[in-house]
Amino acid sequence: MTDVLAPLINWFYTVFVAQLDAWVVLGFVAQACFTMRFVVQWIASERAKRSVVPVAFWFFSLFGGTLLFIYAIQRQDPVFIAGQGMGLIIYVRNLWLIAAERKAAMADTN
Repeated sequence: MTDVLAPLINWFYTVFVAQLDAWVVLGFVAQACFTMRFVVQWIASERAKRSVVPVAFWFFSLFGGTLLFIYAIQRQDPVFIAGQGMGLIIYVRNLWLIAAERKAAMADTN
């Protein structure tokens, strides 16, 4: 049985322990921030009993996506760089639209 598990244990050690450095820690922090956007969205939707995308979702997306983008650049992963780079454009645009909508709503009330 140990002959079967040894390669798997070695792989886990290599991936999760041997290469652990500050960049990997940053990657995990970034992924945690990025994941929080789903938690925030889920809680907001459950409270409203409908699908809701709160502003915090877009801020977590922007923060986590930026950290993941930096991490991807350091790791030189072209697929990850392209994916996170495109996402950042979308997150900034959504925050821009929200800000413009709020500004227009404030102007309407005055």
